[in-house]
Amino acid sequence: MLCKNSSKGKAGFTLHSKLSILYSSLCLFRSFSNIYHIFLLQSSSFQPKSMARLLFFFIVIIIFFFISLPLSLSQSTAEESCNGIFLSYNYTSGHRLPPTLIPSDPSQQPYRFESNLAILNNGLRELKSWRVYVGFEHGEVLVSASHAVLDDGSLLPANVGNGTVFSGFPERDLKTAVETAGYLPRMRAQVQLVGTQFGVTDPDVPLPSTITLANDGFSCPNPTKLNFWMHVCCTEDSRSNFTTGEDLQPLQNGDVTIMYDVIRSYETNYRAQVTISNHNPLDRLDNWKLSWEWKRDEFIYAMKGAYPSVVDSTDCIFGKPGESYKDMDFSNALNCERRPTIIDLPPTMVNNSDLGMIPFCCRNGTILPPTMDQSKSVSVFQMQVFKMPTEFNRTQLIPPQNWKIRGEVNQDYQCAPPVRVSQSQFPNPSGLPSESTAIATWQVACNKTESKGAIPRCCVSFSAFFNDSVVPCNTCACGCKSSPSNTCSASAQALLLPSEALLVPFENRTRKTTEFAELQRRALPNPLPCGDNCGVSINWHLFTDYDNGWTARITLFNWGETDFVDWFAALQFDKAVPGFQTMYSFNGSALPGVPANNTIFMQGKPGLNYLLAEKDGKKPKKDPRVPGAQQSVLSFTKKTTPGIKVARGDGFPTKVFFNGEECSLPSILPSNAYRMIVATRFFSFLLAAVALLFLQQ
Repeated sequence: MLCKNSSKGKAGFTLHSKLSILYSSLCLFRSFSNIYHIFLLQSSSFQPKSMARLLFFFIVIIIFFFISLPLSLSQSTAEESCNGIFLSYNYTSGHRLPPTLIPSDPSQQPYRFESNLAILNNGLRELKSWRVYVGFEHGEVLVSASHAVLDDGSLLPANVGNGTVFSGFPERDLKTAVETAGYLPRMRAQVQLVGTQFGVTDPDVPLPSTITLANDGFSCPNPTKLNFWMHVCCTEDSRSNFTTGEDLQPLQNGDVTIMYDVIRSYETNYRAQVTISNHNPLDRLDNWKLSWEWKRDEFIYAMKGAYPSVVDSTDCIFGKPGESYKDMDFSNALNCERRPTIIDLPPTMVNNSDLGMIPFCCRNGTILPPTMDQSKSVSVFQMQVFKMPTEFNRTQLIPPQNWKIRGEVNQDYQCAPPVRVSQSQFPNPSGLPSESTAIATWQVACNKTESKGAIPRCCVSFSAFFNDSVVPCNTCACGCKSSPSNTCSASAQALLLPSEALLVPFENRTRKTTEFAELQRRALPNPLPCGDNCGVSINWHLFTDYDNGWTARITLFNWGETDFVDWFAALQFDKAVPGFQTMYSFNGSALPGVPANNTIFMQGKPGLNYLLAEKDGKKPKKDPRVPGAQQSVLSFTKKTTPGIKVARGDGFPTKVFFNGEECSLPSILPSNAYRMIVATRFFSFLLAAVALLFLQQ
C-alpha cells in the first residue's frame, strides 16, 4: 500500500515542514520497494538488467529530489515565517520559439515561459479583492492566466512587458487560517501563467523585477530571489486606516465610475441596471461606447435605455446557450457575443415604451462634467441577462469582467475589475417617499490615461493691447503629415499675425501674413511654416491693465464641419484666478479645488451653447469660409492678487482645455518691448525739454 497524503487540504506542491519532506522521502523509497516487489511477483521474466535500469532510474530521482530539497526547505521556511500576505513567483519551464534569431539578434529571440504566481493569506484578517503587481521586464506577452484577470481590463493575449496587475477571478477574496481551520484552498490563490518572453535563455531565468501586493493598506519590502523562485511577505501598514475585514469594499474614486446593479433575480436570468457617472470636472464623454467580457457564457436578451452596436444571436444558436435553452426563440435575443459593445440611444427614444422610459437615458452618448450640469453627468440603461445551467440559482450572480469605456474624443480610460460594494438605493418608481435597494451591486472605477504622443485637437493664440502682433498657434500644433510637401515647413516657427488674420482659414492667410511680416521687417522662411491643423482654436487677448484690475477677451473658433453642442472650456492660471470677478457673455466661475483653486470654467449661456461649424462666406466663390465663433470678456481685480504682473505673463493662462481636451499653447508670449521703447523715448524727450527750459532760465 502506497503512503497516504500527509498534507491533505494543502494546495500545490510546496511542503510546509521539514518533517513532511522527510516523510515524503520515506514514501518515495517505500513506493519504489512496492513497485519492485510487484515486478518480482508478476513477471517471471524480470531480468537483472531490467532491475538495474529501474534502480538507476530511482537513484536519479532520489538525487534530483535531494538537490531540490534545500529550495523546498527555503520555500517552506519563508512561507511559514510570514505573518501577513505571502507572495511567490516560481518559473517552472520554458523553451525557444520560432523563428530562430540567434545569433543575428538574440535579444529578440522569443521563448515560451510557464510560471506560477501564488498568494497566501497568513494574516489575521480576510484579504478582499486581492491585487498583485508583477514587474515583468522582458517584453512579455501573456497568453493565459488561470484564476485571475488583468486589472486594467486588457484581454489576453496582452503585452505586459512593462509590468501588470493581476486580480483574482472568479474568487477574489482570501480567507484566514483562523476562519478556515487552515484550509489552504480558501487561503491561497494559485495563478498559472503562460506566455512569451524575449531574449532570456539558459542559464538565465526570466524572473520579473519585483512582485508586490497592490491592495491599499499594505507595505512590501524588496522580494527575495533564489534560482527559479522569488517571494515577499507583505504586512499591513500601521500608518493606514484601511481595513480588509469588511464584507464589502468601499466605493472607489475614478474619473468615470460604473455601477452594475442587479435589481431583479430569477432562477435562469436577472435584470441589471448599469449607471455610468462622470466625476471629472474638466472632462466629458461623447458618443460613449461601453464593453465588457462575459465569463460564464451569459447573453443579453433585452435592453432599455441603450442598445448593442451589433444585434446578433448566432453565437447563441450555435453555442452553449442553444444547447441549454432548446425551446427559446433566439430571434428576439439582442446579443450573444462574448464581448458586446453597448451604445446610447438618441433623444427621440426617451419616451419609447419598448426601448426608452429609463431616467438619464437616450442622450446620444453625451455625458457632461458635473461642474457643467449634474443631471447630465450620468447615463443609465437596463438589460436582461440569461445565465447557463451551472449558474441556475437566483443568488448566483457574477458580474462581467474586463470593462472598457471610450468616447469619440476622449478615448483613453483604464478600468479596474468590478468590486462588490454596498447595494445601491433607488427612488421608488411609484413616487412613494421610500427607496428600493438593489439585490447586489458592483462598482467599476475607470481613470483617464494619457496616451504617449497624443496629438491635441485644439490650440491657443495670444495677443495683447500693447502689441499689434498675434502670437499664433504653433506650427503643426494638431499634427502634420508625416512627410509634408515642399510647399510648407513642419519645423519652421509660426509667423506672427495681424489680428484680422485670425478670422480667416489658414489657407487664406498667406497674403496677410507675408505683407505683415514685410511691414514689420521680419525675414520670411522658405518654405513658409505649415498651419496648425486644429479643428478648434482659441484666442486669448489681454484687453486692459490698470491700477485696480484688468480685463481679457476670449474668442473660440470652430474650423470643423461639426457643431459643438453644450461646449465648455477651462483656463488655468498661476496667480490670476483669486481675482476673477465676472464673465459677460458666457457662464463662468472659478472652480474651488480644481486642481488647486487655479481654474476658471466657462460654458455658453442658454441658447448660446452651440459653437457652430465653419460655413461658406457670403460669396462662396470669392470670400473665404467663416468659422463658427463665440466671444466674451472677463474682468479681474488686483485687490486679491497683490503683486500680480499681468503683462509679464501672469495674465495669460498656463493651460487651456476645450471639451475636456488640453489645447496646444504658444511657446512665447506677446512682448511689451515696443511699448517700453515708446515710453523710453517719451521720457527721454520729456527730460530733454525740461533740461532746455532749465538752461534758458
